[in-house]
Amino acid sequence: MKQGRIAITGMGAICSLGNDVSAISDALISGKRGIRPLQKLDLGFPDLFLGEVQLTNKELAALLRDKVKDLPRSRTALLGLVAAFSAIGNSASEERTVVISASTVGGMDLSEQHFSKWNSGNLDMIADAVEHPVGSHTAYIAQAIGSKAMRTTISTACSSSANAMILGGQLLNTHRADRVLVGGSDALCNFTIEGFKALSAMDTTGITKPFSNERNGMNLGEGAAYLVMQREEDVTDKIEILAYFLGGSNRNDAYHQTATSPDGHGPYLAMKDCIEKAGLKPNDIDHINAHGTGTENNDSTELAAMERLFGSVPDFTTTKALTGHTLAAAGALEAVIAIISMREGIIPVGYSTTAPIEGRSAMPVSKSIRRQVKNVLSNSLGFGGNDTSILLSSAE
Repeated sequence: MKQGRIAITGMGAICSLGNDVSAISDALISGKRGIRPLQKLDLGFPDLFLGEVQLTNKELAALLRDKVKDLPRSRTALLGLVAAFSAIGNSASEERTVVISASTVGGMDLSEQHFSKWNSGNLDMIADAVEHPVGSHTAYIAQAIGSKAMRTTISTACSSSANAMILGGQLLNTHRADRVLVGGSDALCNFTIEGFKALSAMDTTGITKPFSNERNGMNLGEGAAYLVMQREEDVTDKIEILAYFLGGSNRNDAYHQTATSPDGHGPYLAMKDCIEKAGLKPNDIDHINAHGTGTENNDSTELAAMERLFGSVPDFTTTKALTGHTLAAAGALEAVIAIISMREGIIPVGYSTTAPIEGRSAMPVSKSIRRQVKNVLSNSLGFGGNDTSILLSSAE
């Protein structure tokens, strides 16, 4: 079956940089950073810098009250609904829209709040347990937008929403769907923060320093991002094409439960295969939005893979130094950021370093660059070596 181009016709996002795509775009252009001590969530951790959405759950619910009849209580679902409604805009009907969403924590924030009560036999809040499963937020989104089509949830750690985009593209190319809403949502909670602290993966000194020899760990974040994808031939003249999804590749090196193989073989294969599938060559890539978490293992292995594939690595950056690592939402959020880069003609700076990783020569861009960006490769590298690369191309 001949495969045409996949058009992205809608996008919505919410993260620590802003509550919609416009605000996030303004923040990227101005160089704003969304990493700070917690202000809205009562989780403790006063010494950690995190990428927190600057809205309480009540404020998120207020944004949705006129759109959603039965509001969820989990922060993951609330964030997801805000971004999903922004992505679909004012579409008349979403009955046939397939919903593919991603999450790692699901409704864990609610489970944490009520676990002690449940454990002591107080079942007053047992109804909240229905929001615990990782797929519950997907069901809320599908129901809220009126979808009667397929809905599914992907949870492959940090590569989850990038993999959701790949699945969405496959469904469109095989004509099993005409329109898909793809993305992911994750909220900050004690479970996530304590888990990454136990792995010694958190930067406890302030702002993360990706691709620096001085890196000390990541800043966790939260947020949601969704994109609407359609076959180009199905897009009417009334709908603006924001960018093209050229495809992606997922590889699993299965080296370790939480670490990537030291030689970066998994990321290398994902990037190489992604570029080849799109009919491009490495020198066609204008910009790489790297996974770049700021951890010892990720940055050295990802950079090894990029140097192996490209030789002279294209301009690359990591926006996790601006948003925090939004886990399952990261792939979709960084796809939105990549589209902003192409539409605004800017490569935003994440973290500027003068101390390259030992044994490596490539360094991320040290300041924002204003220039035309046509093809962006975006990496999302998950636990267990679940490594994904996607390619986006400008609509112009």
